[in-house]
Amino acid sequence: MAVQVRNASTNLNDVSIPGHHKDSVGEVLGGRGSRQPCAGLEIEVGLLTGGQDRHYAFGLAMALVSNGVCLDFIGSDETDSPELHGTPKVNFLNLRGNQRRDASLVKKVSRVLIYYARLIRYAAIARPKVFHILWNNKFEFFDRTLLLLYYKLLGKKIALTAHNVNAGRRDSTDTLVNRLGLRIQYRLADHIFVHTEEMKSELCAEFAVRKPAVTVIPYGINNAVPDTGLTSDEARQRLGIRSGEKTILFFGNIAPYKGLGDLIAAFQRIVTGHLDYRLIIAGRPKIGCEKYWEEIQRTISRGFDRGRIIQKIDFIPDAETELYFKAADVLALPYRHIFQSGVLFLGYSFGLPVVAADVGALRKDIIEGKTGFVFRTGDPADLAKTIETYFSSELYRGLRNRRQELRDYANVRHSWDVVGQITRKVYAQLLEK
Repeated sequence: MAVQVRNASTNLNDVSIPGHHKDSVGEVLGGRGSRQPCAGLEIEVGLLTGGQDRHYAFGLAMALVSNGVCLDFIGSDETDSPELHGTPKVNFLNLRGNQRRDASLVKKVSRVLIYYARLIRYAAIARPKVFHILWNNKFEFFDRTLLLLYYKLLGKKIALTAHNVNAGRRDSTDTLVNRLGLRIQYRLADHIFVHTEEMKSELCAEFAVRKPAVTVIPYGINNAVPDTGLTSDEARQRLGIRSGEKTILFFGNIAPYKGLGDLIAAFQRIVTGHLDYRLIIAGRPKIGCEKYWEEIQRTISRGFDRGRIIQKIDFIPDAETELYFKAADVLALPYRHIFQSGVLFLGYSFGLPVVAADVGALRKDIIEGKTGFVFRTGDPADLAKTIETYFSSELYRGLRNRRQELRDYANVRHSWDVVGQITRKVYAQLLEK
């Protein structure tokens, strides 16, 4: 597929709605379209990303296009990518714009309201009959109820990817209003995609969703993060990790359900009397989890020698991601509550084995001794034991030669092409109804 690289930051006013004349478009959003017109038999879809999760949105978009789907990709600066501008059949509409955390409250409110206005106007004249919602926007209850009802009144078929069936329960913030909003959203959606059978069962049992309306799809392997010629030795050298030091990586958002506190407790057990272990923490606290992170920081400052733990507490841009995965010997997923983890497959994409909690469907994607090891969730002692088991295993000793095997395993089990085929079939079925 030919890719023409353009400026990856499309102006908010320089967007259009395909299939409409310039004068009507100018009244709504302005600008010009970027993708070629679709042929009569091709399916057209509006992919509503919520302006987040670029890796998943990018992988899905490329898979859908390769399976003959034409897309309006509704995104933001965060989800932008040069390929989305040069790929035929993709119209990237940057309706969300900038989402920087350091903006003033007035600026944040203003840009969210402007985004909703653009989104509502887009929906009113959008050519695609199918809207696929990957993530909701800022005002969850509004998105789940009035906005979704608005789409339905416009005659749109709604496909929804439920990455979490009820994130409120996971984050210990569940309320009656949250569950009501979820129930309405799941009832209004014409079809729902999930990543595990456990998620499907919970949808049907707790929210009375019909089984035929739910499809389980693989979580596609990350293909949006650059993988350059940087070697593991070079990555370790850049981070100051000496040869032979056993290095564990925690990567991603920091929140109580991610179990970083359990990993810190396990690491304390391991390093007592052992000087050849290092831990990398790369990521930033989720909004509202600052106190949790402060507690972890106090534990680290009291219990470890300076330099034992490498901390990069910030958003990790894609261009720097490979540095941490190539420097590490194993990825730790000490999660306490989760159905599936994109970080797991990001690790596999770099050929990195995993030590993961036995929670959700993680065990199903780990071959014991071949791609990693599983431990009892919420048990730092078992986590410490499992980490030591990994570092005494053949998997660790042969890691240099095993990385490609892990990549191949993940590419077969979590192919985006398979995801694209299944998803396109669902779109076609929705349009037939």
